[in-house]
Amino acid sequence: MSINYVFERIEKKYLLTKDDYQILFNALLSFIEPDQFFSSTVSSLYLDTPDQLIIRNSIDADNYKEKIRLRSYGPANDDTTVFLELKKKLNGNVYKRRVSMSLQDAELYIDKGIMPFHSQIISEIDYALRYYHNPKPKMFIACEREAWKSIDDPGLRFTFDKSIRYRSTNLSLGLGSNGIELIPEYYALMEIKIPGSMPLWLTHILCDLNIYPVSFSKYGSAYKLTNMKLGEIQSNLYKNSKGILKNVINF
Repeated sequence: MSINYVFERIEKKYLLTKDDYQILFNALLSFIEPDQFFSSTVSSLYLDTPDQLIIRNSIDADNYKEKIRLRSYGPANDDTTVFLELKKKLNGNVYKRRVSMSLQDAELYIDKGIMPFHSQIISEIDYALRYYHNPKPKMFIACEREAWKSIDDPGLRFTFDKSIRYRSTNLSLGLGSNGIELIPEYYALMEIKIPGSMPLWLTHILCDLNIYPVSFSKYGSAYKLTNMKLGEIQSNLYKNSKGILKNVINF
């Protein structure tokens, strides 16, 4: 049975060193508790056109970004429940349409256009797929995630992604989660998912610790890295951490 989801929220991203992470986490600890799915390997398969028009448009746009992806939480096989998502960001607000199905059904739908069921949400996703002339898997990205939520407002969520990695071959959720390091291992990507306005206690913590949001896209960063010349990649891998992060996030 498929489940349909609709999200509308604000999402803020922050790149944290290990020291920043530990100090911030200690400050948050009295306000948050583990989410239902506290710890998982999150694997995402991004769909795009042959010339990767979707991610190029997203990188170039200031106020509007769009992505289509297939996501699993943990190892996946034919019978595993996965989530097909259409994610849009407009003027800082995130709108997500998501449907669940088996990995086998998702791959049949993506490869051959065989729709596994009918619903309003999948019709919206199907329209986007047809608009882009049936995009195919172009990038795989995985990370190790911890998920927390506010004790007072479960809609306010915090995710901490570590060991972020990517690959542009073996593009299936059923082929493991290995990949190339996207950012240095001593960094974590925190994302705060805000259903309304940010509470004052959280604003005070972030300001007191001088922690500020960044513009960061996992797919966008992986796209940039895979389209560099080999010499540029090797050079960036041996830069100091600030040099690597500047190259990754400034797009």
